[in-house]
Amino acid sequence: MNKYFDEIKKNFGFGCMRLPLLENGEVDYNEFCLMTDKFLESGFNYFDTAHGYISGKSESAIRDCIAKRYPREKFVLTNKLSNDYFNSEKDILPFFKSQLKACGVDYFDFYLMHSQNANFYKKYQKCHAYEAAQKLKEQGLVRHVGLSFHDKADVLDMILSEHPEVEVVQIQFNYIDYNDNLIQGKKCYEVCLKHKKPVIVMEPVKGGKLVNLPKEAKAVFD
Repeated sequence: MNKYFDEIKKNFGFGCMRLPLLENGEVDYNEFCLMTDKFLESGFNYFDTAHGYISGKSESAIRDCIAKRYPREKFVLTNKLSNDYFNSEKDILPFFKSQLKACGVDYFDFYLMHSQNANFYKKYQKCHAYEAAQKLKEQGLVRHVGLSFHDKADVLDMILSEHPEVEVVQIQFNYIDYNDNLIQGKKCYEVCLKHKKPVIVMEPVKGGKLVNLPKEAKAVFD
């Protein structure tokens, strides 16, 4: 496990939720290939997707612009088990295999229980989703099992207490959300530290909102 985190811990990742689109709504493959080439040439290697991103087009873009163009060992790929795509434990393996095929790979470096909160977690428990993910790891189809999280810190503490086998946690983490009462970035981070779980940061610039700042905020930084 450590070698993967050593490889990515100081790197920026490439979240494939928002990709360049053509006027017809399809992913702009030419632009995405240029972005991917520059990203990898700069020494970065971590890509993140989920089946629901851009209505499945994110996964196929990864297949055509990354997996078909680069050796598998050149990139680290995360995918997720999303709430909308399974209703029982028996649904998980077929869905997972469809994700591998869609991405054009034979394993995922990280497989996350997607967008965990108090309500979703009940379903994942009922469907033994965490246990199913561990079986995928045992089969070599997943290298590390984790979760992405959107709820209060006490819910995260409960999940990690009940599933100590979780290897990594993805949380919203930026200076706006750090002390936010709803997102609780700081408190969630402290829960990860308590359980000794490495953190994958999502929303570091809050979906781009922290890139183009209001004049007042920009003046402070300037």
